[in-house]
Amino acid sequence: MPAQGRQRCFAASDGGGWDPGETVKSKTEHLTFNIDARMGFRNITPEVADVVRDSGVREGLCLVNAMHITASVFINDDEPGLHQDYKKWLEELAPHDPARYQHNRTGEDNGDAHHKRQIMGREVVVAITGGKLDFGPWEQIFYGEFDGRRPKRVLVKVIGD
Repeated sequence: MPAQGRQRCFAASDGGGWDPGETVKSKTEHLTFNIDARMGFRNITPEVADVVRDSGVREGLCLVNAMHITASVFINDDEPGLHQDYKKWLEELAPHDPARYQHNRTGEDNGDAHHKRQIMGREVVVAITGGKLDFGPWEQIFYGEFDGRRPKRVLVKVIGD
């Protein structure tokens, strides 16, 4: 459920930066994604940009965090060949082989998905400049799924002024 508010900043004032008591804007939103395959990637940049726009923050930071331990958020190029390369590389590093992982002795079959998430990362932080995500050339935000076929959440937290 989206939450928005203003929080007080209690940073020490040395004549520069924020003064004690200055307020900053914040917005928290959870996005839900359901990838139909066991492993897949989705460009979520437009959804994250919408949250930033709705926050009213002009200068600040945006945290995007996968809220499940078998999913990932990362930044890279939106190029289909690269995504196929990632899938092949990840499967070579951590093959989906339920007998291979101690974790699967608990009744799970997703030990590989935990390893893939560890490699691809949990979260990204992107600067907000002029009310927009401030990317380098070709950068986009992606949701990575490694144990799909069910809804999973991604947290988007925007803070700034």
